[in-house]
Amino acid sequence: MSVTKISPKIILVIDVGGTHLKIGTTGSRKLIKVPSGQTMTAAQMAATVRKAVVGIKYDAVSIGYPGPVVNNQPTLEPHNLGKGWVKFDYKNAFGRSVKIINDAAMQALGDHLGGHTLFLGLGTGLGSALVVDGKVLPLELAHLPYKKGGSYEEFLGTAGLKRVGKKKWRRYVNDVVSRLKNALLADSVVLGGGNVRLIEEFPPGVRPGKNANAIRGGYRLWNQL
Repeated sequence: MSVTKISPKIILVIDVGGTHLKIGTTGSRKLIKVPSGQTMTAAQMAATVRKAVVGIKYDAVSIGYPGPVVNNQPTLEPHNLGKGWVKFDYKNAFGRSVKIINDAAMQALGDHLGGHTLFLGLGTGLGSALVVDGKVLPLELAHLPYKKGGSYEEFLGTAGLKRVGKKKWRRYVNDVVSRLKNALLADSVVLGGGNVRLIEEFPPGVRPGKNANAIRGGYRLWNQL
């Protein structure tokens, strides 16, 4: 006898970033944005979110975390936030079932249109994920070596942008996108994150993502394609 799996109806989605938390619920177009920052702990995040969604009903929670996640739990403290994320009890904090995934993977899932899609998040750091036929594979490409002893993130993240300027930064973005697209056999590449607005022209097979699609990704996390 088969058992029908019932997915939660309303999901609270939290996209954790180095400068802001973006909060939304499935079925609503309203996106709540609150500051995060280098000192925000997991407990502070949970308290901030609970305060921001007072009066909003939800059945489960999806969290996009800026770092590696294994077995539904962060495995490393974030580079751009405070401490206390690895051992935090997220289910207890929200009083709901919680699914946690790398933040780039969550947006990749939301932006996916089919085939093999590589997602790169151009923000404070460099997020990355691959979606293959609707199944998301979180990647950790940010700290791999790139040029002059520096990593991909050191050239494509916000610090790299400030260091080399927009013109050189755009060239580095195009170079890295081409390398990774070929290496990972991706059909298409989606560029997301706050700095994607600085890209003036997208090469063939590359398109901009929408940060709001992270909310869709949080829904799809409970309702896989």
